[in-house]
Amino acid sequence: MTQQHLAKILGVNQAAVSKMERRTDMYISTLQDFVRAMGGQLVITALFPEGEVQIDQFENLRREEKQRQEMESAR
Repeated sequence: MTQQHLAKILGVNQAAVSKMERRTDMYISTLQDFVRAMGGQLVITALFPEGEVQIDQFENLRREEKQRQEMESAR
């Protein structure tokens, strides 16, 4: 997938995609947008000696934020 194609999906310009790719640190939501735009799903897993824990609180927060935005737009 080219930067230009990804930029079109994300609704930004190609330079913004290039800049995001070079970042050493970014928001999880930004990474999640990138992964989704490429047709994937971001899964975060913490590994412990006792086992694995899937971190899903970010998805819940994202869903709540989207619902809040939709409610504000409906007003």
